[in-house]
Amino acid sequence: MFHPALFKGANVVVTGAGRGIGLEVARQFLDCGAHVLLHVGRSPRGSLPDFLESAVAEARAHVMHADFLEEGGADTVLRQVDSLFPHVDVLVNNAGTMVGRFPAGELTDEQYETVVRLNQTSVVAVTRALIPFLRRAPHAAIVNTVSISALTGGSPGSAIYSATKAFVATYSKALARELAPDGIRVNCVSPGTIATDFHERYSSAEKLEATRRTIPLQRLGTAEDCAPAYLFLAANSLSGYITGQVLEVNGGQLMC
Repeated sequence: MFHPALFKGANVVVTGAGRGIGLEVARQFLDCGAHVLLHVGRSPRGSLPDFLESAVAEARAHVMHADFLEEGGADTVLRQVDSLFPHVDVLVNNAGTMVGRFPAGELTDEQYETVVRLNQTSVVAVTRALIPFLRRAPHAAIVNTVSISALTGGSPGSAIYSATKAFVATYSKALARELAPDGIRVNCVSPGTIATDFHERYSSAEKLEATRRTIPLQRLGTAEDCAPAYLFLAANSLSGYITGQVLEVNGGQLMC
């Protein structure tokens, strides 16, 4: 556990925070004293978790919706940030999903464009929109979510998803160089096979069990396993001399 005042007074934006890793990242930032804007997707998905209801009531958390498949999705985030924060200390670009498993020979233009827009274009658009707010912070950080598949190529049907994650990893390294003079650090967290509803939608139980057996720690990861990596990379006091890096969180899966 991090110190409960590690991010006291910090302004944090987390995209894709409606569930899974993004939601847990937001929860841990809130536990450490941050004010957090949570982008939770294009439309409401029922009631908020209790911890988030409490944080919203205390005005420490703010929940918003934006569709990154639509033109202007990033502008919606920008307007919300501008209404809440004078500056942004941490931006976590976590929004994105596989959409589906599409065999290379059957991939349609629409499927291709959807995967790219959600996983790649949204990161560029949100980052571009919020750079002025990050520049106003004394020690700002961007943490982008990539994937083990950015290095391995993923499993059948996930070629474009994997390629978009590789794009984000390279884009992040380029940003780290470009934004270093502004004191903005840029890093990535690369989860392995994590037991969230992502894999409930896109992987069979048999596939997940086969993967589990190959992982040295002999279990799939959890959102709770991943979230501390984001906070570590966001905290200037912990990682102030780290930028342009990809932190792999996979139980040893990659070395196999």
